[in-house]
Amino acid sequence: MQDHDSVPLSDWEELPPEQMLAEARAFFGRMSTRHSIRQFSDRPIPREVIEQAILTAGRAPSGANHQPWFFSAIGSPDKKKTLRELAEKEERAFYEGRASEEWLDALADLGTDAHKPYLETAPWVIAVFGQRKGGIDDDGATQNYYVPESVGIAMGFLIAALHNAGCAMLTHTPKPMSFLNDLCGRPKSEKPYLLLVVGYPAEGATVPTHALKKKPLDRIANFI
Repeated sequence: MQDHDSVPLSDWEELPPEQMLAEARAFFGRMSTRHSIRQFSDRPIPREVIEQAILTAGRAPSGANHQPWFFSAIGSPDKKKTLRELAEKEERAFYEGRASEEWLDALADLGTDAHKPYLETAPWVIAVFGQRKGGIDDDGATQNYYVPESVGIAMGFLIAALHNAGCAMLTHTPKPMSFLNDLCGRPKSEKPYLLLVVGYPAEGATVPTHALKKKPLDRIANFI
């Protein structure tokens, strides 16, 4: 191994096998209650909850530890109103011609359409960006590596952290999303990846039956 500065691993805790299994099962049970919803309450969620979840996302592994991500947490009613208007414009273009019939058929079981009222109703919408350059010092010039992979892992951390904190969510990806750079004041060099709608479920919120169908272990993994 090439010489490099390092410190002893001091904060890792080994668990006995039976506790490892219990913890894995408990976390699976917790994450099994995560559902994408589209009916949100306007009840507030403290900013500190969002901050802690983003800090958790920032602990994700990344290429060369460059941490090529940025999270814009949108809570302003005016910003959310503008966000909805811009996103629905792209969604109408998608549903009225941009999407193939096959794609629309695949979405039919989820009951989605161009109307996105939750972008305005939910207390928070987090826009996730990937940074092509910047490095760990944010110098704007250093090349970042494995940006999509790193941002994808960080988004997984973020969703898990928010769900663990008791938040309900929806992942939303209007295409194209370039309007988010202007809305969030981010440079054009950053690529928007996702909108994560965060809040409490509205009274009577539902989950599409189709969304409850999950592939079993033997269809998502093998052990060789």
